[in-house]
Order: sequence, then C-alpha cells, then structure tokens
Amino acid sequence: MAKLTEIGWKEFEALPLEAKRPYLERPGGEGMPYHTLFAQQFDRPLLERLAALANRIRFISKSREGALFLKSFLPHKRAMLYFTQPSSRTFLSHLAACQILGLTTGSVRDTAISSEFKGESKEDSIRTFSSYFDMIIMRTPEKGLAEKMAWELSNSDRPVPILNAGSGKDQHPTQALLDIYTLLRSFETKGGLRNRTVTFCGDLLRGRTVRSLSYLLTNFENIRQMFVAPKELQVPEDVLAILREKNVSYDVSNDLREAVSTSDAVYMTRIQDEWDSAKGESAKIDTSRFKFGAEELALLKPDGIIMHPLPRRDEIATCCDHDPRAMYWRQMRNGMWIRSALIATTFGLENEILNCGY
Repeated sequence: MAKLTEIGWKEFEALPLEAKRPYLERPGGEGMPYHTLFAQQFDRPLLERLAALANRIRFISKSREGALFLKSFLPHKRAMLYFTQPSSRTFLSHLAACQILGLTTGSVRDTAISSEFKGESKEDSIRTFSSYFDMIIMRTPEKGLAEKMAWELSNSDRPVPILNAGSGKDQHPTQALLDIYTLLRSFETKGGLRNRTVTFCGDLLRGRTVRSLSYLLTNFENIRQMFVAPKELQVPEDVLAILREKNVSYDVSNDLREAVSTSDAVYMTRIQDEWDSAKGESAKIDTSRFKFGAEELALLKPDGIIMHPLPRRDEIATCCDHDPRAMYWRQMRNGMWIRSALIATTFGLENEILNCGY
C-alpha cells in the first residue's frame, strides 16, 4: 500500500485527487481513510459501509445502556477541533460525534487567543496540537492546509489523522458524507439512490459543499445533476469536466421552477459573500429567482426532498419548514451520526461496532 512517508510533499501535492487516495488509507482498513481530506477518497462501497455503520451507531445509542457502551470505545483518545473559520453546526456536529464515542475534546476557534496571534505559523500550531491529541478535526479558510498537514504529520514522529471539516473554497468532505447519507435514508424505501435527478441551486461557484456532493453522486447509478444559478455564480467548469469524464448527465440552467418540477432532490445554498473580493460584490447580483418558497414547493414531487447545508438566509422560505419533504433539519442530525461512523472507522472500530451484541 502507498504511504505518505514514501513520497515528497511537492510530488504528492501535484497528484490528481483520485491518485492521492491510496496514500491516505488506513492500514488494514480495506480502503477506509486514515486522513479524510476530499470527496474523491470515497467510492460507493465505502459510502455504503459508512452509512451502515452510522445506522448501527444511531440504533445502539437509543438506549442508555447502548449510549454508555458506545462511549466505552474511545475514552482513551483525544480529538482537537481546530476551527479557524466561523462555524457552529459543523463544529457542534463533530463535537457531538466525538462525544458519542467517548473522546475527550479540545478546541481552538479564534486564532486571536492562540499563539498564531504572536506570529506562530498555522503549521507549527497544528504540529503542536498533534503532541496532545490523537486526531485533529480542522476547518480553515486556507485552501490545501488540511492536505499539507496530513503529509507533515504522517512524516513526523507522532502521526495523527486529519479530518477536513472544510478547506477554503475547494472541499468539505464530511458535509458531502452527511448529504449522501441523507439521500440514502430518504430514498431507501422508495427505490434507492438511483435513477434520480438532483438539482443544486444558489452560489454554485463558491459552494464547496456542492463541489464535494456533486462528485460523490457520480458513484451512484443514473443520477442526473442540474445546476441552477445566476450566471455570475454558476457551477465552475472543473466540476462539469468531472461529470463529462464520468459520463454523468447534467444541465446548467437559470430556471429553478422548471428544475424543481423534474427533481427528486433540490439542494439549496446561500450566497457565500464572505468570499467576495470587494465588499458588497454579491449584493449586486440578482438572486430573486433562485429562492424556494410555496410556489416551488407545490411543483416538487410528492416524494421529493429539499436539502440545505445551512445556515440559510432567505433562499428557503420558512413556510416550507414543516412540510415532510423538508429534509434540512434531519440532514443536520444525520451529520452527527455519519461523522461518528467516520471517526470510528478512522480508529479501526467498524467491525467491533457492527458485530457487537446490541
């Protein structure tokens, strides 16, 4: 098996994402990651294994005895949550996932109260955390930092796994995992996640959740993808190039209502103006036709679903919240379970949990 200790950083950095996958696998993990950095590490068998484990964890946790049993797996391990980009649900979801398995946690959420304020580099900060913790879960606005630190730590005298909880504008693999898990659960009694149309709407240019989920969907049979956005925020060409390479059917549109009427799942996103190169840049874009309300809800199939990575602004009207097809609140809870499953597999606990007596 390829190892990160056998390749230099520049050589590893230059590899296509799919070619990096073998270097990031857990030894003896049958393809499961040791470092989780990007969506390209997951194929359909791995996704289905993770979903099965998440289902098992959520079932065991329903009783007091089961919840205490799950906590007995990792009380001897510690996880560091290094979140230097604003976050609430992603932070709390990973925190809850750690707690389900008994991990002790620490966190840095503001570099102003860390040694980075004194001029320490991010690389030195993360290397320091690896001295105290057995896993680092990181969210950063800096593209490529999670990948660089995975290589650095693997080549140190104390390697620990990195979980990427969002890096720059490029990847958000654990969000994509919870999105796929939500789709699998939503359609498991309705023919499964195949022969479906999934529509993405909103800020598709800068939405890293869209990029990661679009890739994961290519693992499933006959999933047509539709991208609905103002031209200024439309899906980037590199995402479409992957779909063409994998012979995935897709459409690029600016008509949300037409897309909704043929969709099985509609994935709404907010305008990500935190990435504006100039203040107020996004506010100049007309987004009025890219919002989901009562009229769009009436067009959605009876067994269709609405998703959103949250937080939302006004792109989904609150009148949709109590419709059974509104899946975004369940989507958030699903994140806790699939992230628990990912952490469990990172530490090699998949078979123990699946085969336990609960």
